[in-house]
Amino acid sequence: MSKDNFEDSMKKLEEIVTELENGNLNLDESVSKFEEGMKIAKQCNNILEDAEKKITILLEKDGELKEEKFEVE
Repeated sequence: MSKDNFEDSMKKLEEIVTELENGNLNLDESVSKFEEGMKIAKQCNNILEDAEKKITILLEKDGELKEEKFEVE
């Protein structure tokens, strides 16, 4: 699978979920689609983790901008 952006990956994942929910696939096709969906979900998770690491908050302190890591609550 090529490196897509998050939005493209989520769209593909939604399409796979729709196909699986329709119930028109045989068992082999369903397993294959599920496997593809899991790979895309992992890719999306990695994209989100990388983005979280890059997020910073700029705070103004004593006239200077200070960069701090973003902490998830």
